[in-house]
Amino acid sequence: MATSPDMLAEIATAPASLAGPSGVLPRQDIRKLVHRGMVRSTSGAFAESQYQPASLDLRLGHKAYRVRASFLPGPNKSVAQMLADLTQDEVSLEEGAILEKNCVYVVELMESLHELPATISAFANPKSSTGRLDVFTRLIADRSEAFDSVAGGYSGKLYAEISPSSFSIKVRKGSRLNQLRFRRRGSGQEEAEGFRVSDRELREVHRRTALVDGPATIRNGLLFSIHLGDAEGEIIGYQAQRFTDVIDVDRVGGYEIDDFWTPIPAKRKRLILDPHQFYILASKERLHIPPAFAAEMAPIDPAMGEFRVHYAGFFDPGFGVGAGGVPGSRGVLEVRSHEVPFLLEDGQVVGRLAFERMAAEPDALYGAIGTSNYQGQALKLSKHFRS
Repeated sequence: MATSPDMLAEIATAPASLAGPSGVLPRQDIRKLVHRGMVRSTSGAFAESQYQPASLDLRLGHKAYRVRASFLPGPNKSVAQMLADLTQDEVSLEEGAILEKNCVYVVELMESLHELPATISAFANPKSSTGRLDVFTRLIADRSEAFDSVAGGYSGKLYAEISPSSFSIKVRKGSRLNQLRFRRRGSGQEEAEGFRVSDRELREVHRRTALVDGPATIRNGLLFSIHLGDAEGEIIGYQAQRFTDVIDVDRVGGYEIDDFWTPIPAKRKRLILDPHQFYILASKERLHIPPAFAAEMAPIDPAMGEFRVHYAGFFDPGFGVGAGGVPGSRGVLEVRSHEVPFLLEDGQVVGRLAFERMAAEPDALYGAIGTSNYQGQALKLSKHFRS
C-alpha cells in the first residue's frame, strides 16, 4: 500500500499497541489499524475527513453492479461469486453514474480489511446524509451471513449494497454512503454481546451528564418521542415527493427543498403516516452523547407500531452538545410506515437509543471536526438541500 508523507509522519508518532479496554474504538485507534495495514485502500491513502470520532467513512470503488436481488453470500461463497450469478448490468463510476430508485446495486468499496485481529470486529451503518435521502445501504463481506457485520480475524474485500427508495441518486468513485465502526472485546466477551450500557448505569450517566433536555425515560435504553408541533401550522416534517430530479450525493447545498419535499404543517399535534411513504421528522427531546459513549438507534419494537424509524442510527461521541454542555440537538428521524396507515401523536414514543462505552474518548468529538454537518440541529433535511 502506498503511503503519503503525512501518513509516514503519523506512523512515526502513533502508539504501536492495539491492546486496551473493550468498547468502540475511537478514531485514534482506527488510525492504528490503518497504519498497520489492517485497513487498506485501493487508492493507497486515506483522506483526513474519513476519520470520524468513532468510525471510518467508506468510499465507493470504480464500478457498480446492478443485481436482480439483494443477497448474502453465506459461509461458503464470496461476494464476487454471487455477483457472477446475479449481475444484470455493470456501470462505471469513474465519471459518475445514476443509480435508479427501486433498483439494487452492489459496489466494491475502496477500503478492505487484512488480518483484522480476532478480538476486533467491525460493524457498519449508513451515514446520516444517506439515511435522510432514503437510500438503503448495507455492508456485505465475503462469506457473511449478516449485513453490516464483519467478524474478527477477517481478511478480504468489502462491498456496499445500495438501494435508493425515494430519489434516484448520482454517485461516483470516492462517494461516501456508509461508515465502519470497530469494537474491541475483552476476554470472555462474545463478539456482539456485552457492550451495551445497562439501564442502571445509563441512569447514573444521565445524573452526571444530561442525555436529554428533560427527564430521561430509560427502559432497555433511552426512549425518545416524536415532535408534532407546539403551534398550529408549524412545519413538523417533510414527505418525499414521488417524481423528482436526480440528487448528486456529493453536491452539498445544491437543491431547493420544494423540488423534492412537501412540508408537513402541524395539525392537531398528530400525523397519519401513509403506507410506503417516506418522512423526515424530529424527536421531541434534545439529545447529547457524552464523550465516553456512542449510541445507536435500536431496531424498532413492533409493539410501538408497524413503522421503521432511522436508517442511519449511529450517534458519535459529542453529538448534541450545546452551550454549557446541555443537550442541544434533536434526533432527526427517517420514518417509513409499512403496510397500513399509522397514526402518530405528539409525544408518542417511537424509538430507543442503545448506548455503548467507548474503548477511549476520541481525540476529537463530533462538532469539532469539519464533517459534523448536523450538530445543533432541529428538524433538518440532509446537507444536500439549501436551508
